[in-house]
Amino acid sequence: MSLRQRDTALRELMDDPQCDPGRLDATLRRFGTVNRLVSGWGGIYRAHLRPHLAGLGRPARVLDLGCGGGDLIGRLAGLARRDGLRVQWLGVDPDTRAHAVARARERDDVRFRCTDSTALRAEGERFDAVVSNHVLHHLTPEELAGFAADSLALSSGPVLHADIARGRLAYGLYAVGIAPLAPGTFLHTDGLRSIRRSYRPDELQRALEPAAAGAGAARVWHVDSPAPFRLLARGSGHA
Repeated sequence: MSLRQRDTALRELMDDPQCDPGRLDATLRRFGTVNRLVSGWGGIYRAHLRPHLAGLGRPARVLDLGCGGGDLIGRLAGLARRDGLRVQWLGVDPDTRAHAVARARERDDVRFRCTDSTALRAEGERFDAVVSNHVLHHLTPEELAGFAADSLALSSGPVLHADIARGRLAYGLYAVGIAPLAPGTFLHTDGLRSIRRSYRPDELQRALEPAAAGAGAARVWHVDSPAPFRLLARGSGHA
C-alpha cells in the first residue's frame, strides 16, 4: 500500500446503501467523540467562525453541508451559546439514514434537513457562514467543483471546509488509536480508507482552483493545516 497518491477507487463501507444499519447508526453516533479528538474544530471556531459571527451584531444563520449525524453542528451551537452568540444552525445531508440520526440532535436553534447544496442554492437560500467536515475526500472532481461553487454562492461570509490530511503517520496513529471506539462500527475500516482517499494541502489547493475559476475568481480558496493531520480550505462567500 502506498500513500503517495490518493486512492480514489476505495469506497467506504458506510457509503454502501446496503450496509448494516446497526453498525451505520453506531458509526454516525460515535463520530461526535472521534471528531472532538481529531477534527480541530474548536480552534477553527475560535479563529474564524466566532469573530465573524460576533462582528455581525445580529442573529446569524450558519449552514453545515454534508452534516452526517449532526455532531459538528451540535458542538458549534454549544460553543456559540456559551459565547452568548445568537445563531440559527442548519445541517443538511442528502442521506436519509444520516438525517434520521441527526434529527435526534435538534434543538430550538439547531435544525436539520435531508437535502443538498444544489437544492438550497436553487431555493435562493443565504447564510452568514458555511462549513463542512470530512466531505471533500468523498467527492469526484466534478462533484468537488459543484460543491465548492455552491458553498461560495450560499454564504455571505466565511466558507470553511475541513478534512483529513493524508499521510503515513496519520494512518498509523489512527489505526492504533481508534481501536477502543471501533467495536460495532465502521470507524476502523472507513477511517483508514478516508485517509487513503484524502488530499495533501497542495493537492487540495490545485483541486479547488478549477472550482474557483468557474466562480469567476482567480484564487478564492486558501488551504492550510490548522492542526496535525488536518486540512482547512477557506473561502469568502459571495451570496
